[in-house]
Amino acid sequence: MNKLIATLIAGLLATAANAQTTATPAATKAVVKAEAEAEKDIAKAEEKEAKVAAKADERVREAVADANEKRSKAHAKAVEAHNDAVEKVAKADPEDRAKVAAKAQEKLADVNLKTDRKMIKADEKLLKTQVDAAADKATAAAKTEAVRAEAMAEVHQAAAKK
Repeated sequence: MNKLIATLIAGLLATAANAQTTATPAATKAVVKAEAEAEKDIAKAEEKEAKVAAKADERVREAVADANEKRSKAHAKAVEAHNDAVEKVAKADPEDRAKVAAKAQEKLADVNLKTDRKMIKADEKLLKTQVDAAADKATAAAKTEAVRAEAMAEVHQAAAKK
C-alpha cells in the first residue's frame, strides 16, 4: 500500500511539474524575444552615443588647434612689434630718443591690447566649442539611458504577461 501511495504522489508531482513547464516556455519565449530586442535597441543607442562623442571630441581637438594657432600668430606679431620698437629707439638720434621711445611705448600698448583681444577671442571660441561638445555628449548619454529604460520596461511587460 505504501508503494501505491508513493507512486500516486510521485505521479501527481510529475504531472504538476509538467503542467508548470509547459506554460512557462510560451512566456519565456516572449521574454527572450523582448530581451533580444532590448539588447539590440540598447546597442544601437550606445553606438549612436559613441558616434556623437567622437564627433564632439574631434570638434574640440580642431578648436584647440585653431585657438593655439591664433594665439601663436598674435604672439608672433606682438614680438615683432616689440623688436621693431626697440630697433627704432636704438637707431634714433640721442636728442630724439625720448620722443621715439614714447611713441614706441604707445604703439606697443596698442599692439599688446590687440594681441590680448585676439587671444581672448580664440579662448572664448574654444570654450564655447567645449561647452557645446559636452552638451552634445550629455544629450546623447541621456537618450541612451532613455532607450535602456524603455527596453527594460518592455522586458518587464513581457515577463508580466505570463
